[in-house]
Amino acid sequence: MPGFNDKVSGGDLRGWIDQVNRLGELVSIDGVDWNLEMGVLGEEFSLRSGGSKPTLLFDKIPGFPKGYRVNINQLNTVSRIALTLGLPVDLDERRFVQNWSDFFRNIRSVPVNEVENGPILENVYEGDQIDLLKFPAPHWHEHDGGRYIGTAGLTLMKDQNEGREWINCGVYRSMILSKDTLSLYVIPGKNASIIISKYLKAGKNVPVVMTFGQDPLLFLVSILDLPYGQPELEFAGGVRGTGIEVLKGKYTNLPIPSKAEIAIEGELILTEKAPEGPFGEWTGYYASGQRPEPIVKVKRLLHRNDPILCGSPTFRPPTGTNLMQGLTRSAVVWEGLEKAGVPGVASVRCHAMAGHRFLIILSITQLYPGHARQAALVASQVPGAGLMSKYIIVVDEDIDIYNTDEVLWALCTRSDPEVSIDILRRCWGSPMDPMSAAQSANFTSRAIIDACIPFERRDTFPKIVRTSSETYRSIVEKYERELGRSGIS
Repeated sequence: MPGFNDKVSGGDLRGWIDQVNRLGELVSIDGVDWNLEMGVLGEEFSLRSGGSKPTLLFDKIPGFPKGYRVNINQLNTVSRIALTLGLPVDLDERRFVQNWSDFFRNIRSVPVNEVENGPILENVYEGDQIDLLKFPAPHWHEHDGGRYIGTAGLTLMKDQNEGREWINCGVYRSMILSKDTLSLYVIPGKNASIIISKYLKAGKNVPVVMTFGQDPLLFLVSILDLPYGQPELEFAGGVRGTGIEVLKGKYTNLPIPSKAEIAIEGELILTEKAPEGPFGEWTGYYASGQRPEPIVKVKRLLHRNDPILCGSPTFRPPTGTNLMQGLTRSAVVWEGLEKAGVPGVASVRCHAMAGHRFLIILSITQLYPGHARQAALVASQVPGAGLMSKYIIVVDEDIDIYNTDEVLWALCTRSDPEVSIDILRRCWGSPMDPMSAAQSANFTSRAIIDACIPFERRDTFPKIVRTSSETYRSIVEKYERELGRSGIS
């Protein structure tokens, strides 16, 4: 399946913005201040019902040169997510997950394409010339601990201790501490934290590359929770159908996307820490508080002319990236179930209203005793679901898991709390969970809820009150005019 970026956008943010504009989902606003105003507008456009929930492009930002722009709310509609992945832009949520799941399981990684030059080299600074404050990094929420330049950026680091070298590319938040110093917060247990622990054990600092504006495909792929050891840039190349163009970093030897808007090379200094946070998170709370975290010392700053800073302000679900992460992660969980040998999976949904992590719903065609419980237990631990999942609900294939009313109906009529619920303890949690007992707590419990018709009662369970679809449709069609006149249809 051809990717969007290889034929239209040229693999950069500016081409993507042009296409989104043609789609009618771009709103440009001049004169918006970096202090709170960008965050408030981002939330307001996300919350309003109806409309396209556009991506926002801010220019003529007070105190900064014209052309120094900020692009936010990139991937909060199904159409823009599909556009970024090369899928049809007219899909609803259910059909998107089906299309993306089919595409996802057939993606084959493509190595990066190392080049000698690229737009990212239009402006290069080292030493005293480095100034991160030249960019309009927003103060997103009123009680944030500072200006976060990294909310939709990438952090790249190399793992050298697995018998082969591979590059992890993840999305980890970063706050500006000074002209040449950043914070970096990584959730315990994420790929980067495993890599960092190895450098710490060896007594070494971590070379890093960070980008703060880039092709949205790279951002999307980097938050998929791909298995440990899977290079995200190579996976993105597989989505696009051609290798991602990169430059080799002068100080780090790490790949730098050649068409990125803003990038730095630096060193994560593990022995030197500074306060990080608080930050209003995707859960809708300031749950992770403030704590000392390692700093990144910037050695080299690169940016394009008229750079565009990308931002992904987080708000109360289902706004922000919760829709995108829920839809794309559903395919990761689905593939995990299939790889584990669980048959009969009809659909998977990581619910955006639950912050895309806390609630996973799956429907199955029951094939044998214990099938429903097996599917739910496996779904609670596969890649994409291992972190912070709290509720796993499994229903029969006749339930539309994208209709929450139907899921609640199945939950209330096909389950018995005494026999249908199991509790798993000491699963992978995070301080971002507002229910954590303490900020250092990285465990959570997990409820497995079997809301399927009991396997042994499939033939004797009470019949559903439902007119056959053919008869129902014929009657509706007969009285279509009356229904339309009454405003019901």
